[in-house]
Amino acid sequence: MEEEIKAEFSNSGFSLNEEEEILRKCLTFCINYSLSPSDLVSSWEVYYLNRRVSAIVQLNESTVHNAEMDGFLLHLQNEVKESIINEEPNLHVYSSKDVDMMFNDGDRYVKEETIGTPTNKIYPLSSEPFDSGYQQSGSAYSASKPSDIVTPFGDRKEKFAVKFSINPLSTEENGKELEPDSEDDFLKKVESRGRCSMIFHGAKLDPNCRYMYDRIEDRFNALEGRIKRYSLALIASGVHGELMDPAVASQKSIVSVGMICCDGEGHLNDKSILLQSSNEYSGGQRVRLDLQRLSQFSLFPGQVIGIEGNNPSGHCLIASNIIDSNPLSVPADVNLPSAKRQALEKEDQLSDPSSSDKELSVIIAAGPFTTTDNLFFEPLTELLSYASRKIPQLLILLGPFVDSEHPDIRRGATERSFNEIFHLEILMKIRDYVEYLGDNVRVVLVPSIRDANHDFVFPQPGFDIRSSDLNHQITNLTNPGIFEANQVKVGCCTVDILKHLCGEEMSKNPSDGIPSDRMSRLAYHVLSQQSFYPLYPPAEDVPLDFSLAPDTLNFSLIPDILILPSDMKYFVKIVSLGGRNESEEQVKCICINPGRLAKGEGAGTFVELHYNGNPDTASASVIGI
Repeated sequence: MEEEIKAEFSNSGFSLNEEEEILRKCLTFCINYSLSPSDLVSSWEVYYLNRRVSAIVQLNESTVHNAEMDGFLLHLQNEVKESIINEEPNLHVYSSKDVDMMFNDGDRYVKEETIGTPTNKIYPLSSEPFDSGYQQSGSAYSASKPSDIVTPFGDRKEKFAVKFSINPLSTEENGKELEPDSEDDFLKKVESRGRCSMIFHGAKLDPNCRYMYDRIEDRFNALEGRIKRYSLALIASGVHGELMDPAVASQKSIVSVGMICCDGEGHLNDKSILLQSSNEYSGGQRVRLDLQRLSQFSLFPGQVIGIEGNNPSGHCLIASNIIDSNPLSVPADVNLPSAKRQALEKEDQLSDPSSSDKELSVIIAAGPFTTTDNLFFEPLTELLSYASRKIPQLLILLGPFVDSEHPDIRRGATERSFNEIFHLEILMKIRDYVEYLGDNVRVVLVPSIRDANHDFVFPQPGFDIRSSDLNHQITNLTNPGIFEANQVKVGCCTVDILKHLCGEEMSKNPSDGIPSDRMSRLAYHVLSQQSFYPLYPPAEDVPLDFSLAPDTLNFSLIPDILILPSDMKYFVKIVSLGGRNESEEQVKCICINPGRLAKGEGAGTFVELHYNGNPDTASASVIGI
């Protein structure tokens, strides 16, 4: 059989690195899982292709290594498990956790066998008094986890370790656990940090707004508006002269503005790039784009750029230069009328004189806020406990809060409604946090399209939470949204634009103006396009409503802090824009992906940031919870 296995691998184009050891293990796999040599190699091909597609692991061409056999074994075990579950859908595969729950009478808390009908009862935000026991211990937030159940998250050994930092504070060291502050440090922070001011920029979506009524006209106007806005800014800069129609044959060099499109389905490549100009200059016509003269570029579908080049035949624009960044000489926040801005300042900004300094301490965390094996929301409890010791001026929590992709939520294995889970497990914990620390603490909540208890639309209105006593402490921001805290402009978007851009971007030796680091380059695209979601067409799972997009997705001011939660690896990076000529000022922004607070059954990460005047002097740390 070993010879048959070797022959099947050879016929499929695979060579064996440590042949004897690999064949011995493959023979064992065939015997244990009743596989023929051809079935085994077919399973290997599926495993191999999945690993090649992954951006995390890269295999060495078509060579089978002995080190890959352990991963292949897990793949085979998962295939067998899935086939058994498909044959017997009601079968429950017991694990060691089930045994522990049986001995600890844990079935009182997790009842998946009989699923009740969700009720319409909404639990009020202040349905229970503040837990006075927390004032003594500092570790409780009305947690729903029974004390006799030990979860993988609760059993973790490393807590609050710094994974990465920029300009770290003297008390922080990478990879070391952060010690709790003493009582004296606690009192000093309470006395020294005042409440931060809060001003909102751009349009605010009403929680009851109508959505998914967009028309073809709305889509056209949204895309045309982006191209027109870029064209006006390019003309106002006075650097590149008059804009021309890129589809008209011309031997001389011209400057044109348009949107990058793909000719057909699939990803961009050097043969499928089209430039769609505006209706004003070319009637919206598309022309093929030739980039062979360029040694460096970075493009994606939906990107609005300026192009210098010539079109000798009228069928293909030969590019000699790409202007990929919108000029930054745009008035700040043109979308917000001055009267409305003054009203918001009067309503939201506090009289505390210390808030006028451009300094801010903030903790940033993105959901999910509970692990996949339960709905105890232990990571959120740990985060609030950490924040209660550090006492940041601002705590930014980004969804999903009640994650629609959580296994229990997805199969409806809970007796509480989604709103009940949100109010009991999220809002009550946050309420306890702000009540315990007092009026100087503020919390910003940003929803996600993955929130099961909220509208599935993007752009997305903020949560509709009515609580008169916490109006100035818990703020509900739209998704996406921009606000200003202590004169520090912060932009947030919970849709995973970094991951979507990563799958669509085509780059070639990025230039000095565009960051060579890929994560910085993806964040640079969001800033240079001045749009929270510049990709078009959008990803399949993004319910983009073009009737709401122009007022909420586009931003005219460059934020000091840009928060883009993603499933990709966490990072904190300083991204620069502008400054390519003497007349243009360089603008810097701190771009942050805090990672996910919970990852599977384990702990994730969050970010602690201290902003001191400008991005270069800010200190930030990515902390593993």
